Amino acid sequence: MQSTRQIGADRGTLAFLCEAYHEDHQPDEKGEMQERVVMKFHPRLAPVKAAVFPLIKKEGMPEKAAEIYGELKAAGLSVNYDQQAAIGRRYRRQDEIGTPFCITVDGDTATDKCVTIRDRDSLVQERIPVDRIVDEVLSRLKA
Repeated sequence: MQSTRQIGADRGTLAFLCEAYHEDHQPDEKGEMQERVVMKFHPRLAPVKAAVFPLIKKEGMPEKAAEIYGELKAAGLSVNYDQQAAIGRRYRRQDEIGTPFCITVDGDTATDKCVTIRDRDSLVQERIPVDRIVDEVLSRLKA
């Protein structure tokens, strides 16, 4: 009689977690090198697809960030909103849970109608028009 090996969800989950876990070194807010723990889930497997941050808690930034957060949620995406601590710490928190994209509303957003989107793996930041942010995130998730 042949034996069959069964692979359960526990093993698959453990394999995804082990493959995604990475440690590297990045400069902190003061430019000092710090160890960074990153869960490099493929964007489609990441439990949280994007995070939205106001750079500071005034000048209309929290309201605009909340609006963008609502639009991403309405598009069916799992999204976090965070306005606590320095921006670098917020990025690191999201890196640790595997969030592939962070969207920052800053002082220029009110005038240029753009936000900054940061890629978790490459750390590349680019300005995207606010009215294209939902399409941009969905497009990046399909890539």
